[in-house]
Amino acid sequence: MRILLVGGGGREHALAWKLRQSHHCDALYAAPGNAGIAQLAECVPIAASAVADLVQFARQNAIDLVVVGPESPLIAGLADALHEAGVPCFGPTRAAAQLEGSKAFAKQLLADVGAPTAPFAVFDDADQARAYLRKQFTQHPCVVKADGEALGKGVFVCDTLGDALDAVEFLMEQGGLGAAGKRVVIEDRLHGREMSLLCLTDGERALPMPPVRDYKRAFDGDRGPNTGGMGCYTPLPDATPALVETALRQIVRPVIREMAQRGTPYRGVLYAGLMVHDAQPYTLEFNCRFGDPETQVLMPLLQSDLLELAHGVATGARNATALAFESRAAVCVVLASGGYPGAYRTGLPIEGLDAAAKLPDTLIFHAGTRAENGQILTSGGRVLNIVGLGDTLDEARHNAYRAAEHIHFDGMHYRRDIGESVL
Repeated sequence: MRILLVGGGGREHALAWKLRQSHHCDALYAAPGNAGIAQLAECVPIAASAVADLVQFARQNAIDLVVVGPESPLIAGLADALHEAGVPCFGPTRAAAQLEGSKAFAKQLLADVGAPTAPFAVFDDADQARAYLRKQFTQHPCVVKADGEALGKGVFVCDTLGDALDAVEFLMEQGGLGAAGKRVVIEDRLHGREMSLLCLTDGERALPMPPVRDYKRAFDGDRGPNTGGMGCYTPLPDATPALVETALRQIVRPVIREMAQRGTPYRGVLYAGLMVHDAQPYTLEFNCRFGDPETQVLMPLLQSDLLELAHGVATGARNATALAFESRAAVCVVLASGGYPGAYRTGLPIEGLDAAAKLPDTLIFHAGTRAENGQILTSGGRVLNIVGLGDTLDEARHNAYRAAEHIHFDGMHYRRDIGESVL
């Protein structure tokens, strides 16, 4: 099969690495790709958001399957456009992708099916939002969320009323996140431990992957601003089979059934962001695609053929009854540019990649990189994903950080506590 992979981050490098292992993969293209993906696929200069250009490329190059990494093209309707052109796409339609594209849509659907989630209210008017906050949240913390797509930066966990009012002003009046923040969701703050549960679904069944825990804050000890993700690990000692089954029974399966009943079946990867308190999972949010950096620890452990699974979901062939994963541990550490998630420099040379790649039980997935005159340079905020594998979490963590110490670029920073609290 001829495959087109859409995206150019660490998630997409991990997907390309796994897709290439399939004996069904005859040709692999990536749009736009990065310096790491270019070692596995032919990269084409088409932005992930360029829906019409992606469809044209797929048709002209006889693509048998398009695998979409990021959420933006799915929310924009890439899957719909490809289906209309007769090209199978692994990823939900625009209507189904509303689960990530609109926090208000997702919260209301959760309420409709009775799935556990925090109490919430939705506002299009800043004054009404402020009045609600002054009435409801004078004594305890809350969360203010931009309704629209905000690339992981639209959630404000507010410890005080003043923080919440500032978030409303930033989103709704200052337009800090553009159109994404014109509507906000305000909800009670949940407490517990977060867990990412990704499921492969054909619109009827849900096949769960091993739960993953990620680290969204920029600095050690969960300090600093939220980012797209600074690292993650699996397995989770507290994610028991009973807990996963509870999440599937109370949240994932009811949502999949409801989407199908509404005539907008969800096919692809459904990512449930959960908060677990006293062995009860609560829904924080949904994502309509593979997580980043969760994918970087899941793909090295996946034993099933990813291409077979993705093609089966995209074409409606019910050829998957289970997902097989190795019973090992994986830890991902994100190496970020100085200043990230704020302003940062690009075009900085990266040293030590070859030495790190030679270490055992180590994988390096490129995120924000580009190649120039034989040198790998930085080109984004999250630059590299260092994945360590091991029979135990301690071994995996050791392998990841050992490799990270071999790599250097000016201003590089990373969290040194990924997985530490478990140990």
